[in-house]
Amino acid sequence: MVDTITHHSSLPSLSFFDCGDNGNTGTHHHITSHQFHFLCAGYAPRSCKQLKDDFNVHTDGLYTLTTADGAVYQTFCDMTTAGGGWTLVASVHENNLYGKCTVGDRWSSQQGDDPRWPEGDGNWANRNVFGTAEGATSDDFKNPGYYDIRAEDVSVWHPKLLCLMKKNNPTFVFFFFFFFFFNVKRFQVKFNVGGCITNNGPSIPIIYDHGSRATTTHFYGPSARTQFDAGYITFRAINTERAATAICSGTKPKGCHIEHFCIGGGGHFPEARPRQCGDFTSFDWNGYGSHNSWSASRQITEAAVFLFYR
Repeated sequence: MVDTITHHSSLPSLSFFDCGDNGNTGTHHHITSHQFHFLCAGYAPRSCKQLKDDFNVHTDGLYTLTTADGAVYQTFCDMTTAGGGWTLVASVHENNLYGKCTVGDRWSSQQGDDPRWPEGDGNWANRNVFGTAEGATSDDFKNPGYYDIRAEDVSVWHPKLLCLMKKNNPTFVFFFFFFFFFNVKRFQVKFNVGGCITNNGPSIPIIYDHGSRATTTHFYGPSARTQFDAGYITFRAINTERAATAICSGTKPKGCHIEHFCIGGGGHFPEARPRQCGDFTSFDWNGYGSHNSWSASRQITEAAVFLFYR
């Protein structure tokens, strides 16, 4: 669980709010009337869990949160899945699988495949922020909650291109218990950081809210299925050529060809470079969305990956 906040931080950075207009001006149209009142009262909710527990908010939607340092940001709160209180902190989305480590590959490298750039953009472990919550199903997103919220519960959605406010038909949803950001920093995502299997990060069992081990397995190509066990999430998996990926969502590698089902990574993937370099690595090895041999299905290829903290 997120560490309980027993006090309310002041919000000097919110001094631009005109608390006399009852939240009706266009200046802050994205803030609900409920939020407006506690923001103007000087309260600073740090997470969606705090909104739920301290402010009795139980509706899914976009909310404004703040960090320990007073940075204000907007994100989506899932207040219904598995007890609610989930804060969307990141989205990984493959904007162009034909572009290999090109512009838009923020969770690997936007500078091309280069052994001199082993960490790529480094966004798994740094404090860069980008994108918007409203655009998270169709573009990469990372907000300050990613590094500010100390969470043990993490939820992962694989939504297709849909309105974030309508949680209809996600590919699969699961959650697990782990200190995410702190362990991502511990297990570096960079080329040549270690060897296949031996130096992989931890694999954590998951609890499905939607989907199953069987459906997870089916999303990947027949050859790729021989390389993993479903029902886990794995951090920092390394392939045969010592290229590191960041997350294997729903899977635990038992072989070294992890580039066909794990996502994110550093800035260098040696095999057939640059074919494996990008946010969704080598999901298209035998054709985009073909679901043949090593290629993933179109359904999982075109789904974003959402990370929620609680």
